[in-house]
Amino acid sequence: MEPAIEKDVTRGGQFLVKETKSEDIFTPEDFSEEQRMMRDSVKEFCDKKLWAQKEKFEKKDYGYTEEAMRKAGEMGFLSVSVPEEYGGLGMGFVDTVLVCDYISGATGSFSTAFGAHTGIGTMPITLYGTEEQKKKYVPKLASGEWFGAYCLTEPGAGSDANSGKTKAVLSEDGKYYSITGQKMWISNAGFCSLFIVFARIEDDKNITGFIVENDASNGIALGEEEHKLGIRASSTRQVFFSETKVPVENMLSERGNGFKIAMNALNVGRIKLGAACLDAQRRITTEAAKYANERVQFNTPIASFGAIRSKLAEMATNCYAGESATYRAAHDIQNRIAAREADGAGHQEAELKGVEEYAIECSIIKVAVSEDAQNCADEGIQIFGGMGFSEDTPMESAWRDARISRIYEGTNEINRMLSVGMLVKKAMKGHVDLLGPAMKVQEELMGIPDFNTPDYSELFSEEKEMIAKLKKTFLMVAGGAVQKYGPDLDSHQQLLMAAADILIEIYLAESTILRTEKLVKSIGEQAAEGQIAMAKLYLYKAVDIVTAKGKEGIASFAEGDEQRVMMMGLRRFTKYINMPNVVALRETIAEKVVSANGYAF
Repeated sequence: MEPAIEKDVTRGGQFLVKETKSEDIFTPEDFSEEQRMMRDSVKEFCDKKLWAQKEKFEKKDYGYTEEAMRKAGEMGFLSVSVPEEYGGLGMGFVDTVLVCDYISGATGSFSTAFGAHTGIGTMPITLYGTEEQKKKYVPKLASGEWFGAYCLTEPGAGSDANSGKTKAVLSEDGKYYSITGQKMWISNAGFCSLFIVFARIEDDKNITGFIVENDASNGIALGEEEHKLGIRASSTRQVFFSETKVPVENMLSERGNGFKIAMNALNVGRIKLGAACLDAQRRITTEAAKYANERVQFNTPIASFGAIRSKLAEMATNCYAGESATYRAAHDIQNRIAAREADGAGHQEAELKGVEEYAIECSIIKVAVSEDAQNCADEGIQIFGGMGFSEDTPMESAWRDARISRIYEGTNEINRMLSVGMLVKKAMKGHVDLLGPAMKVQEELMGIPDFNTPDYSELFSEEKEMIAKLKKTFLMVAGGAVQKYGPDLDSHQQLLMAAADILIEIYLAESTILRTEKLVKSIGEQAAEGQIAMAKLYLYKAVDIVTAKGKEGIASFAEGDEQRVMMMGLRRFTKYINMPNVVALRETIAEKVVSANGYAF
C-alpha cells in the first residue's frame, strides 16, 4: 500500500507529466552546514591523499589504493550510509551522494574501489542481510577493517546478469553450499575480505546471492591483475570458485532473490555513478582554465581565444546540469525513504523502495553525467593541446578513467532502453499517467496552432514553456511508438534509444532551469548571471538534441500523413520565439570560469 503521506510528492517518472516548482527541488546551494563541512573534509582528503599522489595510481600501486581506502575508513567516509547500529554514521541519501561525488574526482582508481566497497560490496548486506549477517559483517566493512567485492559478471553473463553459470550445490547434511564457477572484472578482488557472490541453485529460474569470505584454502583462486585502459590502480581480477563451502546461513535474502538484489544494487549504483563523475568534471574544468590562463600563444593567453572559451563554457555548463539533476533526484529518493519510514516501513524496505521508485531518474543521470564526464576530459585534452596527450598532465589519465563510466552499472545503451521501458511499465501500472497527456498532445496536433505572441517578460518564462513543449515531443514520439509496436516495442532498440535521449534532455534541462530559478530568488539575477547563462545554454543544446532524435524516432515508425503531422508537431514543439544568443551565453560563462581560474559554480 502506498504511504498516504506521499499523495502530493512527484513519483518517479512523473516529472514528464507533472509540473515541478523550483521551491520543491533540492540543490547543492541547499547543503546544510553539516553537509558543507562533510564536503570540505572529503575534498581535503582527496587533495592530500589522492590528487597529490596521482602518479602512484597511474603506476598501478594497488597497495596505495588499499592504504587510501583504509584511511577513508578511519575518517568515516566508508560508513556514511550505514545505520548507526552497525557502526555507521546513519546519514541520509543526499549525504551519501555528496560523499560519493566529492571523493571520486581525483582518480578513477580510488573512485572504483570506493564505489565497489561502499555500494555493491556493503549495501547488499545492509539492505538484504539478516540481523546476524549485518552484525557480523557490516561493522567491519563500515570501518575499513574489511573490504568487500561483488561477483556477478561472468564470461557469458554481462548485461544479461541472470544468465550466469556459477552453481551452488547444497551438501547432503544441509549445512553448506558448494559454489563452483568463474567470475570476471571483479573490482577490489586483490584485497577484499569478502565477496557478494551470485550463483544458481539447481535449475532455478533466478540466481541466488551469498556472502562468501575470501579464503584461499576454501577453493578460491584469483587471476592476475587485469591490464586496463584506465583505473589502473583499481584491483580488477577474475575470481575462481572450486567447491567453495559457504554456510547456509550466509545465503543473502531468499533463494532465487539474487537477480532482484543485483538489479536494486544497480539502481543505487547508477545515481552514485553519476555523482562520482561530477567532481572529475569540476577538477578537469579547473585544470583546463588554469592552463588556458597560463599558456601564451601569439602573445596572448589562450584563455582569451573564443574557441577555448567556448569549450570552457560547455564543460562548466554540463557539470552544472549534472549537479542539478543528481541532487534533485537524490533528495527525491531521500524524501521517499523518509515517507515510507514514517508510514511504518523498516529502514531496509524504505530504502529499497525509495530508490526503486526513482529508477528511471537513476538511469537518466548515469547516462547523462558519465557521457558529459568523458566529453569534459576530451575537451580538457584539447585545451592542453599536445601537452594534454602527455602523462605529465592530469588530462590523459582523466580521459582514460572516464571511459569505464559508460560501461559500469549497466552500459549506457542498456540504461537508455531501461529508462523508457520502465516509464512505459509505470504507465501500464497506473503509477504515471502517460495516456491522458499523450491523447491531449494528439488532439493538439490536429488542432489549429495559437499564433498569438506570448508574454515572456519574466525570467525563464519562455524556457519553462519550451520544456513543457519538449515533454509534448516525448509524449508524441513515445505514444506513437507504443501505438505502432505495442508489446514489441522492446525489440526496436534504436527507436527506444532516440526516445531515451529526449527523456534525458528533458530531465537535465528542467533540473537546471529549476535550480537556477530557485537560486535567483535567493541571490538575485545579477549575482546568478553565470548560472542563468548556463541554464539557457543547456536548454538550447537540449532542444537541438530533441529535434534530431525526434526526427529519427518519427521517421522510424510513421509514414505518409501521420509522419507529416508529427514532423509539423516536432517543429512547433522545438521552436523558439526568441532565439538565445548562444555565443553571448558562452562568453558570460567563460568569463566566470576564466576569472575564477576554475569551475566557479
